Amino acid sequence: MPNRNKESFGVNRLKSVGYASKGLMVLIKTENSIKLQLIIATIVTIAGIYFNISTTEWLIQIVMIAMVMSVEGANTAIEYMADFIHPEHHPKIGLIKDIGAGAVFIASIAAIIVAGIIYVPKILG
Repeated sequence: MPNRNKESFGVNRLKSVGYASKGLMVLIKTENSIKLQLIIATIVTIAGIYFNISTTEWLIQIVMIAMVMSVEGANTAIEYMADFIHPEHHPKIGLIKDIGAGAVFIASIAAIIVAGIIYVPKILG
């Protein structure tokens, strides 16, 4: 069987990282929601340093930041795809976008709850 892909596994992985980095930069440059989430991530990171949160709290905080930003990125991709497929307003496209936004909302609410569990006792104590 001929080798259709002549580039090595390592070269392909490096290209994948490059494409992912490009996507991240597009998100940061073009999406206000990601910019806001980066600001919030910075604030809770500073709070984590200030309150000297535990290793477990750091792990959970990092996972929550990554989850919210990842879901937001996927939602943005869905929105771009939907707009590409059907540029005019369409109720089904609107529903698809609403569902994607709902997923971001769920992740954001979970992150807020986790932040409350981590920081409220430290602020009040």
